[in-house]
Amino acid sequence: MSSEAEGTFEVDGVSLYTKTWTPTGPTKARLIFIHGFSEHINRYNDFFPTLAAAGIQVLGFDQRGWGRSAKDKSDWGLTGPTARVVADVAAFIKHNTTEEVPVFVMGHSMGGGEICTLMADEKYADVVRSVRGWILECPFIGFTKTAEPSTIKIMLGRLAGMVLPRHQLTHVVPPEDLSRDQAVVESIRNDPLCHNTGTLEGLASLLDRTALLSSGTVKVSKNVKSILLQHGTGDLTCSFDAAMKWLEQQTEVEDKVAKPYEGGYHQLHSDLCKEEFGRDLVAWILERSEGGARAVEAKL
Repeated sequence: MSSEAEGTFEVDGVSLYTKTWTPTGPTKARLIFIHGFSEHINRYNDFFPTLAAAGIQVLGFDQRGWGRSAKDKSDWGLTGPTARVVADVAAFIKHNTTEEVPVFVMGHSMGGGEICTLMADEKYADVVRSVRGWILECPFIGFTKTAEPSTIKIMLGRLAGMVLPRHQLTHVVPPEDLSRDQAVVESIRNDPLCHNTGTLEGLASLLDRTALLSSGTVKVSKNVKSILLQHGTGDLTCSFDAAMKWLEQQTEVEDKVAKPYEGGYHQLHSDLCKEEFGRDLVAWILERSEGGARAVEAKL
């Protein structure tokens, strides 16, 4: 069982919508969650209570331009450049870090790419050091062959973005590519907060982050203690191979685990394998909390 609470988080003069799922019993760990493109934290209303029931408190927020943090249609996709996006994520982590229980950070899709970028940014070394473990659910580290935009489309978009950075552009990720559960597909299709709208600046920054992560040159900070990568082999949106390659390249992280889900689609938390995915996630977090955390530290 868990209790839910809505709130706001103030950063750089902007108020962002937040939601927290808290265990009714003892809290064994705290999980800070970063959502993906064209979604919002309330898309996880069916999943996060299962984590809270296991003693894991979950805190999340709707990023700039998304969900309830976008107060008007003119705000849709208005994320700002990568520096702004990463600063928001780092500020939310810092605001919610506690010494009472170990803190974990999880990112899905676009959010996964964002926390990979944060892990490698020495500007946020103190924030990274405070996190016990990082979880990547189908992170956006590379496109699948069918989802990759053409070079011409990217070039034209960049040129237009230099002139009109706040210009909004619709980019639809087909709902049927996200989950094998048809009820979930329909709920995404009918969710008015999944608006599929980005700005030229925001989309260009997203592409730049992804290109850098897939280049093989990005190494996470030595302060990163543990990484769990959970990825569906049937993901039609973000490349399974690119994510696995990225993890292999993080040679200084000794405690890293890759868990593939055979045939799993992009939203593992709402796919047909969601129960296995949830069990693996809970087990990994709790193993690194309390006595488990000390055991892992001893290996490092």
